[in-house]
Amino acid sequence: MAEIKCIGILTSGGDAPGMNAAIRAVTRTAIYRGFTVKGILRGYRGLVNDEIIELKSQSVSNIIQQGGTMLKTARCREFETPEGRRTAYEHMTAAGIDALVVIGGDGSLTGASIFAREYNVPIVGLPGTIDNDLGGTDTTIGYDTALNTIMEAVDKLRDTASSHERLFFVEVMGHTAGYLALNGAIATGCEAAIIPEMETEVDQLGELINHGFRKSKNSAIVLVAENPRTGGAMGLAERVKQEFPQYDARVTILGHIQRGGSPTALDRILASRLGEAAIEAILEGQRNVMIGTQNGRIVYVPFQKAIRHDKTIDRDDLDLVRILSI
Repeated sequence: MAEIKCIGILTSGGDAPGMNAAIRAVTRTAIYRGFTVKGILRGYRGLVNDEIIELKSQSVSNIIQQGGTMLKTARCREFETPEGRRTAYEHMTAAGIDALVVIGGDGSLTGASIFAREYNVPIVGLPGTIDNDLGGTDTTIGYDTALNTIMEAVDKLRDTASSHERLFFVEVMGHTAGYLALNGAIATGCEAAIIPEMETEVDQLGELINHGFRKSKNSAIVLVAENPRTGGAMGLAERVKQEFPQYDARVTILGHIQRGGSPTALDRILASRLGEAAIEAILEGQRNVMIGTQNGRIVYVPFQKAIRHDKTIDRDDLDLVRILSI
């Protein structure tokens, strides 16, 4: 393997709070270890369009507390084609980049896996997604901040729900994973969480209406993971209108507000640890792995395991929501 002298960094897919902290950690650790660093703007699109800048230590000053990503992010259809990846590789090598650190979710790491395989590029991934749906790691960069944003929003909605004696469906992100909805429900004392992991097992709405509300409750808040198949919170509210007209159902969709804001201390620490570990992994000769944490320890997770979507929810947490909502 050729000697690695220059490391490129990109952020891809949906932004997540803590990405800037990860960029900072990768950049400064790489410089500390003697590498030069190039930042690739707008994710894989920046590789295809040759938007590459040099990063110095001062380039990442005063960003640890900022949400979003200083490198910007974008979807890139061209990178999904062999021709686009060929162009990206040519621009990468022309810029002198020998290895990549990719910060993003399952789509980003899927692209990294294909690119690494086609061009034998050493790539290390960092789990940057608010959905917490990557395998092999206990948590992902941005998840804790998004969870806190949901908590603050639901706490405010609780006042209105109680005042008007309404059933509120609050839609949160996570169309393939219910971590935000489930743990958000625990953190806010919600009456239920409706999550994609359970949709094939039980009619969650029917169970909720028939068994989930006791008569002494004059209001309820239900967290719903976005789900195109069921129509999400809007689809559930329409079902209530048709099947359970005795309830005054309202919908709040939190949307992209969940992605923004200054990262929590937990996300800053996680991003900093993972960013430093990414450079150490490259020094060790690791490639095609995502850096994760398990029980507080740094682990290397093969891309294929990280993107497999076999991470499971804790069924005890579903029971906990049910028990505490009586």
